[in-house]
Amino acid sequence: MSAIDDLRETMARLRAPDGCPWDREQTHQTLCEPLIDETCELLDTIDRNDMEHMCEELGDVLLQVVFHAQLADERGDFNFDDVAKGINDKLVRRHPHVFGDVDLQDSDAVLKQWEAIKAAEKKNGPQSNGKFKHLPPSLPSIMYAADVAKQIRKNGYAHEGLPDGEEVDAIADGLTEEEVGQILYQIATACDKAGIDGESALRKYASTLVREIEADG
Repeated sequence: MSAIDDLRETMARLRAPDGCPWDREQTHQTLCEPLIDETCELLDTIDRNDMEHMCEELGDVLLQVVFHAQLADERGDFNFDDVAKGINDKLVRRHPHVFGDVDLQDSDAVLKQWEAIKAAEKKNGPQSNGKFKHLPPSLPSIMYAADVAKQIRKNGYAHEGLPDGEEVDAIADGLTEEEVGQILYQIATACDKAGIDGESALRKYASTLVREIEADG
């Protein structure tokens, strides 16, 4: 058997009637926090370029996938093979320039094609009935805000409450990762001193922009 088959067999054994009491108690919902924790630990190894521990943390994230697939398999919803087949089919479908006869020469063209294919598939997944595509509510606020900004920019949405484009461009010009880190740290420190939840504040502001742009019709 392959290593992934060994892992799946181990997971099934842990979930068996005579398996581990803790593993048998878990649900999709109780595993949400461990999934976030393991993903954050993986991101930390990537930030530090720590290859040795990255391998270990990738395994921990993979375990979460196998665990959720095992739970679903027990209910008859889907299994790990369905998960693997689904993502493999998606990759092939969204890369016709590799697996088909479409000719694309640069990454910009690839991304545009990816978004076009993804848009055609939207009926099969969660989506918004308004102007904005589905925005996962559990995204960290800075990722949520960046996604909102990207959709606003890509679709040319106009609204009087939007930050001035020229001012944003001026800030972005020549901006480095170190400077961004310093600015965000200063903002986080200022929020702490003022007793403001910066995570919530940014999410509320971005959500307000979404609602107001949607209301513009």
